[in-house]
Amino acid sequence: MTAYDPSNIFARIIKGEIPAHRVYEDADVLAMMDIFPQSRGHLLVIPKAPSRNLLDADPAVLAKTLPQVQRLARAVQKALSPDGIRIAQFNEAPAGQSVFHLHFHVIPVYEGVALGAHGGGKADDVELAALAKAIAGALEA
Repeated sequence: MTAYDPSNIFARIIKGEIPAHRVYEDADVLAMMDIFPQSRGHLLVIPKAPSRNLLDADPAVLAKTLPQVQRLARAVQKALSPDGIRIAQFNEAPAGQSVFHLHFHVIPVYEGVALGAHGGGKADDVELAALAKAIAGALEA
């Protein structure tokens, strides 16, 4: 497997070098809106510890990250009322991974609305900011 690249876009977002629509952040995890969403409210949950993907992740990091994935999925459910929620995680390019820093997709699914392509069109920043605020508000409620 290829080594972790500390200059990948998610590592740069975590360091504050690139802006993002942040939903939640603590010492271990960052959650942000996916700027190329598959559906309205698609967000990413990213451990701050460096790992390329699930295959090289420290189990202790996973133990801190997965409860936040669940917590954020519940906030998406509360804020946006989708009919279902898909959790996805890809390992290496042939499996669909396009950013080589471990991350989990929380994808709201709406009955009768097809999901967009993974990495498809860029979303509107104003809408992403509003969605981030709504989901963050549901975390606090």
